[in-house]
Amino acid sequence: MWTDYGMHMGWMWLWSVIGLAVVVVLVWAMVRAGGAAARPHADESPEAILKRRYARGEIEREEYERALTDLRR
Repeated sequence: MWTDYGMHMGWMWLWSVIGLAVVVVLVWAMVRAGGAAARPHADESPEAILKRRYARGEIEREEYERALTDLRR
């Protein structure tokens, strides 16, 4: 009787490890897929990013022109 109990405990641990591995893989896949959606401007050129920042008012005209000149060198 005690032998069967030990064997069942072994299978329970195995299924727990498998279940945990499945959860980890699912979370990893969701984080990886969400990362691409969170960066919609990831393929933008540096000039386009600079123009967008200037349009939003994040940088002043002088800084925009200086940075644009630096990028075009």
